[in-house]
Amino acid sequence: MRVAIITESFSPDVNGVANSVARVADHLLARGHEPLVIAPRPAPRAGRAITEKPYPVVRLGSLPMPGYGNVRLAWPTRRLREALAGHRADVVHLASPFVLGAWGAKAAADLGIPVVAIYQTDVPGYARAYGVAPGEALSWRWIRHVHGRAAATLAPSSTTAAELVAHGVPNVGRWGRGVDAELFHPSRRDESLRAALAPGGELIVGYVGRLAREKRVDLLARTAALPGVRVVVVGDGPTREAVRRAVPQADFLGTRRGTDLARLYASLDVFVHTGPHETFCQTVQEAQASGVPVVAPAIGGPLDLVRHGVDGLLVPPNDGAAFAAAVGTLADPAVRRDYGRAARAAVASRTWSALGDELIGHYAAATATVRVPGRVPAPVAVPVHVP
Repeated sequence: MRVAIITESFSPDVNGVANSVARVADHLLARGHEPLVIAPRPAPRAGRAITEKPYPVVRLGSLPMPGYGNVRLAWPTRRLREALAGHRADVVHLASPFVLGAWGAKAAADLGIPVVAIYQTDVPGYARAYGVAPGEALSWRWIRHVHGRAAATLAPSSTTAAELVAHGVPNVGRWGRGVDAELFHPSRRDESLRAALAPGGELIVGYVGRLAREKRVDLLARTAALPGVRVVVVGDGPTREAVRRAVPQADFLGTRRGTDLARLYASLDVFVHTGPHETFCQTVQEAQASGVPVVAPAIGGPLDLVRHGVDGLLVPPNDGAAFAAAVGTLADPAVRRDYGRAARAAVASRTWSALGDELIGHYAAATATVRVPGRVPAPVAVPVHVP
């Protein structure tokens, strides 16, 4: 199968969309399929970080998004349609479509290529977080327009799927995310690293992810003020300095990758994710695979991932005191040990290989639709449970 993946973000970007696209493309190649990735060209300063891929990657001209310079927006160009036609794509995979994905959906419809759209970024939620009141309604209108061209829209969590259905998006199904349980493993716990992070033997509480307004990392201020607690923040973003001011006691370690990141995860005592706008929350899975109990908001993706009182704790979103109280509950080493074991067991079957094969099944269902140039392919009936 020849699959064209059109993504709003790709390597060297470090985020959930870029990571999942790379995983999908690698899996397709391993299964004997032929992937093509179409993505915005990264900023010039990122040129040295671009690594060659074993599949073709088409980079389109891009500009920084106003107010969020490390996000690039590709502009419409004939190269997009030419790339789809030249690849002779059987199916188009739209990864978190919004700008480039919208043009990709139109080009695919013109060429009669069926589309599978992956919903991953809560743009309406971001509009709320940034105080852009009209932006939420406009975002949903645009999402319905873009995803209406797809044979299937796949949401990463039950909450997100229900929200899409409630806002009139058709043909909604579920497709989660895999986790590398070999890379993220409890055996990577590093006592020398722990001693460096908490020389007084403090409880190490960590956040991993982007530093942006919608992530609400400032909510860790109360946790950082707890006696015997050390907060570490892994990641970077536009609100780095604001978070430093809000949580001055924290250690800011910057962006980490690979085994370095895996050592940090496994060396934590508690993982905390504060963002209330997560459609899935991959960092929660990575912490669970590392055998670390999780504290997360009881909203969005974490509701599917964290079993409250079993492998972590769910707290009211946007409540710093609730996060601090949950961390206090996990101060007991015996509780953390039981939660960590349960967390590791919970993700054992969530491999990227299994999730990749599931996605290929969605592609196959989409390619069974009638292909008529200029017409949106007939929808694929995708059942979804709406709680």
